[in-house]
Amino acid sequence: MLSQVVELIESKRRFMITSHVRPDGDSTGSSLALYWTLRALGKEADVIMRDPIPVHYRELPGAHEILVKPEITEAYDAAFVIECSDIDRPALPGLEKQFVVNIDHHTTTASFGNINWIDATAAAVGEMIYNLCKALGVTVNQQIAECVYTALLTDTGSFHYSNTTERTFKIASELVRRGARPAHIARALYESQPYSKVKLLGRVLSTLQCDESGRLAWVSMTRDMMIEAEATEDDLDGIVSHPMSIDSVEAVAFFKEMQPGHFRVSLRSKGTVDVSKIAERFGGGGHKCASGCAFVGKLEAAEDRILSSLQTAMGIVSAAAD
Repeated sequence: MLSQVVELIESKRRFMITSHVRPDGDSTGSSLALYWTLRALGKEADVIMRDPIPVHYRELPGAHEILVKPEITEAYDAAFVIECSDIDRPALPGLEKQFVVNIDHHTTTASFGNINWIDATAAAVGEMIYNLCKALGVTVNQQIAECVYTALLTDTGSFHYSNTTERTFKIASELVRRGARPAHIARALYESQPYSKVKLLGRVLSTLQCDESGRLAWVSMTRDMMIEAEATEDDLDGIVSHPMSIDSVEAVAFFKEMQPGHFRVSLRSKGTVDVSKIAERFGGGGHKCASGCAFVGKLEAAEDRILSSLQTAMGIVSAAAD
């Protein structure tokens, strides 16, 4: 599939790039890395997102070039869809009319594109864009390096997750040689948090519970908590990682009430359970160690169904909250 993508880029001129709603580090970094790669080849490229990128990604090279639009009204030679499970994930009407190139590293992704380049061995889509850049003969400059490094850093959990391999570090090393600044990127991502996020974190962690095995933990957030903290959706990023720091915990669920009775659920695992399979049961998907889904109903019902599924997958016979 990589060769097909190379051939397409070399033979066409005008492209658009998009990714999923509520863009994260991999979707943003990969999209911008591809943008700079296309620009280096003299191609025309637009990065279009349904939602604005979070504040801590706005220092990435080219971030100010991202267009926030409710739909796609222009015709492009091809549309690159980054890290999306299906054609609806970007929430951009008109996208389905384009020649779509689906680029992802999730095993749960549908083959919805005219070209489907799926590489489940890649630590992040950013790694795939790095390989594409090389295949196109484009020299990795500082702009590309910093965008790909951000994608790798965030999708490996700062090189914590099991998708971190020798290859990951080889690529990261090459990116640093090409101008990526690890300390600068880390400060932007992890040491530039707004007060509202830290305040919300305190509220969410006060709901922390573990089952009687100590292997499964969960936290929850109500809509009222967000309002009280004057927080935005951007402030939710990374909160799910905190319960994962508990030594006995192997999996975590974070229940987020985005609208009354409408929850987004983030699932994380240290590798002993494949949370993507749990997410799929509820219409979601993702990685073995990081996935998500949605739930409509009461918080208690969401907790009961999803936690029960996790416990079954983990081989936990019975559970009770602390």
